Amino acid sequence: MRFILFSILFGLTGAGLNAQSVTKVRQDTLLRTVVINGDTLPHIDLKEVPILPAKVFKNRFQERQYWRLVYNLKKVLPYSKIVAATITEVEFKLATVKTDKERRKFVKSMEDSLRKKYEEDLRQMTITQGKLLLKLVDRETSNSTYFWIDSYRGSVSAFFWQGIARLFGSNLKSQYDPKGEDAIIEQIVTYIERGYI
Repeated sequence: MRFILFSILFGLTGAGLNAQSVTKVRQDTLLRTVVINGDTLPHIDLKEVPILPAKVFKNRFQERQYWRLVYNLKKVLPYSKIVAATITEVEFKLATVKTDKERRKFVKSMEDSLRKKYEEDLRQMTITQGKLLLKLVDRETSNSTYFWIDSYRGSVSAFFWQGIARLFGSNLKSQYDPKGEDAIIEQIVTYIERGYI
């Protein structure tokens, strides 16, 4: 019934619009409008709606693994974006620092503020989410987590944290390979960033 009403309504209003010409487009209001032969009509640009192929799974276990990966990536992706933005900010500020003492003081203050802000959230992550975070940091910054710890804290600290990571089956030097072993992660991250899933 709704379809019939919608069709009739659309047919009546749409038939007359094709023959009319647009005379003016107003953008000074909150809602864009189009003036057609003296009538003001709302004009809304709609976002593209992608049609993705249905994901085919071999079995229920594979499907659960896929959706678990989606869940983990949705949880971890914002933190990798925060890391990338923070590194950009730190690099910019460090370019203005003149002495090594000021540099160490600044890095220590940033570390303390970040620890205070995000430590509890990071402690709540699972080991799998931590591994994904390491890969996504490499994706966002084009350098491994080991590189960043070595750059800011020194090689002794980087070696220490690499040892701790290895105890839990992680690797701070892990590289992100979007065309190889991380292709499914790249696809899911792209879908998340575009709002598809």
